[in-house]
Amino acid sequence: MSIFQLLMLGASAFFAFKIYEHIQTLQDPKESNNDTYAVDEEEKTADTFSPFSPEALLEKADTAYEEGDNQKALALLHEANAKDANNEEILFKIAYIFQKSGDNEEALKYYKDALSLDKKNEVIHNALASLFRARGEFTSAKIHIKASLDIDSENPVTYYNYGNLLVDTENKEEAKEMYTKALELNPDFDEARVELDKLNEE
Repeated sequence: MSIFQLLMLGASAFFAFKIYEHIQTLQDPKESNNDTYAVDEEEKTADTFSPFSPEALLEKADTAYEEGDNQKALALLHEANAKDANNEEILFKIAYIFQKSGDNEEALKYYKDALSLDKKNEVIHNALASLFRARGEFTSAKIHIKASLDIDSENPVTYYNYGNLLVDTENKEEAKEMYTKALELNPDFDEARVELDKLNEE
């Protein structure tokens, strides 16, 4: 199982119930009637121009991403965000695609926006830790890794990311402990096994 699959599995599990709750409050788009043309330009919203719910747009974005079309996925996510600006899953996925595309500044902005809506989301803390590590901001990365572990101490991805951070900061013995912990939690975590083997061979 890849890192992305593990990360998104955790994200999907976390957001599933919230999405279910949100769906219950949604109403189907109203059918066109004679009053449609009386709507002033100032009063038009994203709903006026698109019949799709944020959830439907999110699903389409996931499909586009899986098909390798990041640009389309991002466009759909931005449309979903216009309809539901306080949805941490949408913000998280926008950030993730920006990060995968190499735009860490935009990714950081959206990750922070997502975290501001749910400070106890260990998936977002984990993603921020990886982003800060990639930027060489190891202190900030460690803060978010520890925050993630405080929330969920049984996530193998967090221990793997912590191991990577410790390798970068030349704490290789501690890194071995983190990779070992990740493998205890998920024996099929191939990436953790590869990194642990590298350290053991040194």
